[in-house]
Amino acid sequence: MKYLLHTYLFWGLVSCAAPQESSTKSDEANPSQTDRKADRFSIEIMDKAAAGIIDSTASIQVMASGFIWTEGPLWIEEGQYLLFSDIPQNKIFKMSAKGDTSTYLLHSGFAGEGFYSNEPGSNALLLNDRDELVLMQHGERRVAKMKTGLDAPKASFESLADNYQGQRLNSPNDGVYDAAGNLYFTDPPYGLPPQYAGKELNFQGIYCLKNTGELVLLDSLSRPNGIGLSPDGQKLYVANSDEKHAVWYQYDVVEAGKVNNKKLFYEVTDLIQSGGGNGLPDGLEVSREGFVFATGPGGLWIFSPEGKALARIHTGQLTSNIAFTPDQKQIYLTAHQDILRVDLK
Repeated sequence: MKYLLHTYLFWGLVSCAAPQESSTKSDEANPSQTDRKADRFSIEIMDKAAAGIIDSTASIQVMASGFIWTEGPLWIEEGQYLLFSDIPQNKIFKMSAKGDTSTYLLHSGFAGEGFYSNEPGSNALLLNDRDELVLMQHGERRVAKMKTGLDAPKASFESLADNYQGQRLNSPNDGVYDAAGNLYFTDPPYGLPPQYAGKELNFQGIYCLKNTGELVLLDSLSRPNGIGLSPDGQKLYVANSDEKHAVWYQYDVVEAGKVNNKKLFYEVTDLIQSGGGNGLPDGLEVSREGFVFATGPGGLWIFSPEGKALARIHTGQLTSNIAFTPDQKQIYLTAHQDILRVDLK
């Protein structure tokens, strides 16, 4: 997700201070701070169909805090920990189920020296069918996989996609694999240098990196961002993070690398322009039952497969992305400086 105006408010502090190298304290060690943050949390039930998904009194916990802009959460079941990006710090952090947090990977999105952009780090993190870590790298302007295993991270990567027809990608943002190992991803310009210096493509694309290695352009939007697939792989959902056209789209997947029947899934432009919510359509995940969990104005929205708003989790802060635990009884949210955990039914 774009770091919005907060990038420019905080970047001066980051560039002047040494970044954290080892750990970040969880708010569980500071109950009073957690309580203050929890005051702004609420769950709004918008339709009775939400009754089987979440309760209005469900627990919302601040698991860790003190970051700059968190993104790309990924739950690793084997190790029982969460990985997530801090894009301005150009790092990936690791958090245990108890909220203990440490640095997992330095230079997660940009390996060069000095200033590149306000958002140089990795964004979305995924596992491919061989349990290799795949990263959307802003600064390197590519989709890459880490060469080493999850238990021995090093800044050694293999590029999977870095250009379209000879022109460098903008800054890959979010992605999702289908059952056959085809990767669908978005490529907005948020990670580029100021004034989008060095931008080579004159559009912001939605792509499919086929399991054959072929990169196919599916569509372009003003600001494509979060992306997800229905459980059967036949529907593709894409968020557009544009305050003038803040929407989610749905496509029919005809075959790998081919979509049609683009239609509006849900729109919140009027809500944003009227001041009714902080934040734009951003990261999303689709549950096993086909419900779309999408970050947007005010926090997290839960939609039916048909595009009906069922519930909202109000976080009181910009909220960028979401990760399910495998049993889908809990979700983790990257919410600005915090990592939140929410219980589902």
